[in-house]
Amino acid sequence: MQTEKVVNHITNWLKEYATNSKTNGFVVGISGGIDSAVTSALCAKTGLRTLCVEMPIHQAASQVTRGQQHIESLKKQFRNVTNIEVDLTPTFETMKSAFPLAEENDQLSLTLANTRARLRMTSLYYFAGLHGYLVAGTGNKIEDFGVGFYTKYGDGGVDLSPIADLLKSEVYEIAEYLGINQEIVEAAPTDGLFGDSRSDEDQIGASYDELEWAMHEDDLGKRVDNFEGRKREVFSIYKRLNNANQHKMNPIPVCEIPLHLKKD
Repeated sequence: MQTEKVVNHITNWLKEYATNSKTNGFVVGISGGIDSAVTSALCAKTGLRTLCVEMPIHQAASQVTRGQQHIESLKKQFRNVTNIEVDLTPTFETMKSAFPLAEENDQLSLTLANTRARLRMTSLYYFAGLHGYLVAGTGNKIEDFGVGFYTKYGDGGVDLSPIADLLKSEVYEIAEYLGINQEIVEAAPTDGLFGDSRSDEDQIGASYDELEWAMHEDDLGKRVDNFEGRKREVFSIYKRLNNANQHKMNPIPVCEIPLHLKKD
């Protein structure tokens, strides 16, 4: 990958889009992970105002620390970067208490995790509306178009997606070029939505390198019976998630009414 040229291309694309839409800059949710670090750095490089928002909800201290260190590093490099922290833990707990009691199980755990993501999305759009900013998405290609590893109307609710055509390995290449903090680069990817130490790989059952391989093989038209052993397992995981999450990747279905039914 021609990393420098890719970085310049994304930066110019971001600046042009914001200028054409007559918006004042970008707002980015900072998680302490590599995707949000790269996205916020790319937004900062446009020279336009970039607001980094921390939104902890029962967040692990290590994630919070990495996010804060990244923001401080950005602010030293770019005068157009500002930040704010909004502790959403009390709001999340109040919201939970307003809902009917539900049985503690995996489905409740996943539902509450998605609720966290949607609460953060609402917060980002509050600041976007307040300042006339665009919400910059932090999803990469594997997450957004491979396995659908994001929350619909949560971290999937954005105005534009600067790194959604980059594989995870390519995000790491750009992170190295941009000088992203080594602690972030070395940290195991996690969505941080469950309040524990589980990583993305723990949840998905495959690493991003494995998923990139599966995505490539799927694009070539391969089928699960073309593989054996671990490759067969990974390809099956990829296909299962890709099929299950098409509702996230495809446009919202619209019920089109036949014209003859609209006539009296």
